Amino acid sequence: MRVAIWQTRSPAGDITPALVALAAALTKAAAQGATMLVTPEVFLPGYNHPDIPALAQSRAACTTQVATLCRTARCGVTLGYAERDGDLYNSALTLDATGRELAHYRKIQLYGPREKALYRPGDAYTIFDLNGIRTALLICYDVEFAPHIAALAALGVRLILCPTANMAPFTHVTRFTVPAMAANHGLTIAYANYCGTEGDLTYVGGSLIADPYGEPLVQAGQDPALLIATIPQTLDPARLSTQAQDYRKI
Repeated sequence: MRVAIWQTRSPAGDITPALVALAAALTKAAAQGATMLVTPEVFLPGYNHPDIPALAQSRAACTTQVATLCRTARCGVTLGYAERDGDLYNSALTLDATGRELAHYRKIQLYGPREKALYRPGDAYTIFDLNGIRTALLICYDVEFAPHIAALAALGVRLILCPTANMAPFTHVTRFTVPAMAANHGLTIAYANYCGTEGDLTYVGGSLIADPYGEPLVQAGQDPALLIATIPQTLDPARLSTQAQDYRKI
């Protein structure tokens, strides 16, 4: 299975051009054999947009908008968006190439005072089958918490799709944290970030797909990019971490 990560600039609240750009990215990903495209965090309407409460959408409305794009392009999507369900949630929605919903997730680890004031946290993991691979969704800060990765690995997850909005100065996350999480827990992480600026934030780019050995299969620089990699299914046991078996609790 081939997965695409889309590193792009924030739509900054301009929804119609954002959907046009998403449609083009899905079409390009499908042309290169991708089953799934992962967008950055809160791609709709933009992570740092000041009017998120007014622009947030219901799960049903977001699905309706995006499902048509998936069907037309024949590619699935994992889309970060601001969800309105009474409260606001920082959410991710996964649709397959037919526009059918496979998964929906609400960010557990809200980052910083702005997110904590804006959103209500999620309270559950989301695990699903993606072309025979046990898959989970996380969003940005979630993936930096080893207990969450360990819990998912223990549940048999082998692929994590992760929309993110990682900003300066936190370049260590794309350079070291994500590959280390993948290696320590023996799974693949597809981490799709923004690039450029939005308001007072500068995004660091560096989107990557890290394999279970902690090696980037693909990685972006600081410019827009659409990167695609084949998710490994046959692994060398001698190269995989044995931490889960060897851990001694004291």
